[in-house]
Amino acid sequence: MTTPVEPEETARERGLTVPGYRRDHEVHPPLDFSGYKSTALRHPKRALTLLPHMLTEITSPVLGEDRIGELDNDLTRQHDGEPQGQRIIVHGRVLDSDGRPVPNTLVEIWQANAGGRYRHVNDNWPCPLDPNFTGVGRTMTDAEGRYRFTTIQPGAYPWKNHDNAWRPAHIHFSLFGRAFTQRLVTQMYFPGDPLFFQDPMWNSIPDPAARERLVARFDYAATVPEWALAYEWDIVLRGREETPFETEVDDD
Repeated sequence: MTTPVEPEETARERGLTVPGYRRDHEVHPPLDFSGYKSTALRHPKRALTLLPHMLTEITSPVLGEDRIGELDNDLTRQHDGEPQGQRIIVHGRVLDSDGRPVPNTLVEIWQANAGGRYRHVNDNWPCPLDPNFTGVGRTMTDAEGRYRFTTIQPGAYPWKNHDNAWRPAHIHFSLFGRAFTQRLVTQMYFPGDPLFFQDPMWNSIPDPAARERLVARFDYAATVPEWALAYEWDIVLRGREETPFETEVDDD
């Protein structure tokens, strides 16, 4: 993600060699954060280098509504049986720096089940898998930039980053433009989670106000009676209210 140009000498001091690129260090987490151990293994060890876009990156793959299945945005109906847990609706808008909607963009989510376990070969903590919940969905924003998912409230889960480490309940979001090279990744948290204080991903964001932009708002008006609770979360791609984004995909 790019923001306004900074002096070239400042970019050099920060190890950036891409002209016109400035990472917003107050909003986005650093590439290497001591509290999040795996960043030491995967953060860039050399200065960034500009790779020009070729025809493939500019023109394909084409992402459109015809590639979205009927149940892709309803994670509770993708199997024959009902998944375990509290049904929730997660909805919101994708906005640009001026608050304008971003239409026809692909939004993908992935998450743990109600017990806090992913359907992933490397997730083997002693919590049952749900045979009726895969934990993956996708949708396209409409003309007003709106998206909507029906899913299950994810559970917290332990991980071995530090002593007695637990990830707060969260849903991963991936947003695309018109090609895979335009991908952005972030996480949505839930209000009032008691585990924020010890989560290195949350605490790696320098600005406390920016952290709060990752927390969804409980939306009683959007609940479905006797069916599902609801949360609203807008994603702002750039500007003063920009949503913090990750730099790499992570399964945690």
